[in-house]
Amino acid sequence: MTAQYKKIVSVTLKIVIVVLAFWFIYKKLLANKDLRAFGGVLENKQQSEIAMVVGLVCLLMLFNWGLEAWKWKRLISPVERISLWLAIESVFCGLTWAIFTPNRLGEYGGRVFFLSPKRRVAGIVAMTVGNMGQLVLTNVFGAVAACIFLYRFKSLDYHLFLAVCALGLAFCLFFLIFFFNIKWLKGLLLSMRWTRKYQKFYAVLGRYSKRELFKILAFCMARYLVFSIQYYILFQWLIPDLYFSDIMVMVSLLFFVQSALPSLDFLDVGIRSYTAAYLFGYITSNLIAVIAVTASIWLVNLIVPAILGSFFVFKLRFFGNYKRV
Repeated sequence: MTAQYKKIVSVTLKIVIVVLAFWFIYKKLLANKDLRAFGGVLENKQQSEIAMVVGLVCLLMLFNWGLEAWKWKRLISPVERISLWLAIESVFCGLTWAIFTPNRLGEYGGRVFFLSPKRRVAGIVAMTVGNMGQLVLTNVFGAVAACIFLYRFKSLDYHLFLAVCALGLAFCLFFLIFFFNIKWLKGLLLSMRWTRKYQKFYAVLGRYSKRELFKILAFCMARYLVFSIQYYILFQWLIPDLYFSDIMVMVSLLFFVQSALPSLDFLDVGIRSYTAAYLFGYITSNLIAVIAVTASIWLVNLIVPAILGSFFVFKLRFFGNYKRV
């Protein structure tokens, strides 16, 4: 493949990615009634108050993805050393890819194409470790929230409730133990004949010590808290009579259910809104505000970063190394 041909293919791919992302965003925003509901609940709010709250939520979004970039820099360090700024570029670029791919799989491609070609597959493995850390916390807090939810809002037999709690505890321990022994996954892959030939790619799994995995999990915890704070700010603003504990239980359940549902980010807001309306219906009758909060968080945390990331798509190098300044 000649250099000129590679350049044409590369530019074409970048244009296709950005066009697809903006088309998906445009179509969803155009048909999104939930975001119009958000505008309706703000009619009685002062402009200065709206600007302050929305601005704070947007700042938390930037902080959240900044944490993810920092985490990505640590995750990929056993494979390839990258700067924090390059990590930020790759994270936002990945969000642009993620917006139109099932289960955000495109996010992997958006990130690893910032790495050297021979390290991209290992980069996917490293990114998977980080995603597993986020999933561990989502499942642990989700299981705890589910037990609290059943205790408060469902009339279960005492023995059945204890059995559910025991099952939840085992569920949490399984994820925690597996994450802190991620090298077990390497052993499992090596035990299967058809995966042994790829061992050089997942050898990175053996490079994460328990101390390093704990630090990765700390980044995941910080991101989880930022997500939760965003929801809390908007719910307290629009439905001030809700208790902090109730909001946190329902938000944790929302994250838990959402993580278990396969979806497109393009369709994700509808699933989130339906789930949120069902869960928060146990603690408030103001479901319009609940749907408005969920849609606005989706817009701020996924759509806005995807738009910002479109700029970094054009800095990708599909062929050869990423140009470092």
